[in-house]
Amino acid sequence: MNAWKRLAAYGQSLWYDNISRGLIERGGLQEMIASYDLKGVTSNPAIFEKAISKGSEYDDDIRSLIEQGKSTHEIYEKLTTDDIRVACDILHDVYVTSGGVDGYVSIEVDPTLAHTTDETLAEARKLWNIVDRANVMIKIPGTPNGLPAVRAAIAEGINVNITLLFGIGNYTDVAHAYINGLRDRVGQGKDISNVHSVASFFLSRVDSSVDKLLEAHGDKGSALMGKAAVANAKLAYERYLEIFTGNDFADLHKAGGNVQRCLWASVSTKNPSYKDVMYIEPLVGPETVSTVPDETIAAFADHGTAARTLDGDIKDAHTTIDALKALGIDTEAVAADLQIDGVKKFEDAFKNLLHVLAQKQKQVELIA
Repeated sequence: MNAWKRLAAYGQSLWYDNISRGLIERGGLQEMIASYDLKGVTSNPAIFEKAISKGSEYDDDIRSLIEQGKSTHEIYEKLTTDDIRVACDILHDVYVTSGGVDGYVSIEVDPTLAHTTDETLAEARKLWNIVDRANVMIKIPGTPNGLPAVRAAIAEGINVNITLLFGIGNYTDVAHAYINGLRDRVGQGKDISNVHSVASFFLSRVDSSVDKLLEAHGDKGSALMGKAAVANAKLAYERYLEIFTGNDFADLHKAGGNVQRCLWASVSTKNPSYKDVMYIEPLVGPETVSTVPDETIAAFADHGTAARTLDGDIKDAHTTIDALKALGIDTEAVAADLQIDGVKKFEDAFKNLLHVLAQKQKQVELIA
């Protein structure tokens, strides 16, 4: 049994941070479910940009959609939602056997809408209805304007993956947007037992940013290199326990509400000198998810250690964040900047994907 399969004993689920037509059609997703006890899939515009721009596995569909007179954006929507729907079907058994806890496939709203509430909500509804699967999650960035859309989507019974979270304050707001959405739904006399959500907390980007700031602090800075992200995640989990095991959620729990699990994202190390499983091993604990790319899946299967670690060393996590503050490094300010940058990166990937599709349209039209 590889280390991934042992995670379930500690309450953590493995989701795959990737999707492509080839993975689906050639049985790769089914193989990962069997080999690694894979329990979900996440996607984003950058992932789809890579999948569609490289190779020719989407070309037949693109040609057909061109012949139907579809626009570039309509082609994008059709290709991505088709992949998500098939992946949902492959993971349906996981969804059923887990009682709706796992088996989800996430698709992101158009990231260019991240700062507009009404448009984000409209896009979430649209994707929810197009995919039309109980085990789809709609990804909404946790921006200030995204949070009201999260609340409204949850109230409508849409499963939501809130993405691009970096700070404890932002995470707290996200958790309460979910709780308030459930409470709105209860107020409408509707069932909340089948509504699920995860809060996606990004890791490696935190260290990349904080490490740059630490370079100016000599030995004191070097001692803290590569420690901010894990400490930040542990404090987010501490906040999760405060919220979802406390009075804020007690009434909703009695009404059948599900906790909003923390999801660890951006877990591949950016600094080659760091251990390749440094964002997996210290963050294993109950009611959490780790969404992982290929290289980290292989690394942890090969030499990772599965043990309950997430709720240990909380004091050390506080000490790390306090030490950063003593050097003038505010992790909440770093988090705010990272969210803005993260939205921009997803916007750029989305726009580039539409450009790639436009180019493929031209190629297909020339061949025809």
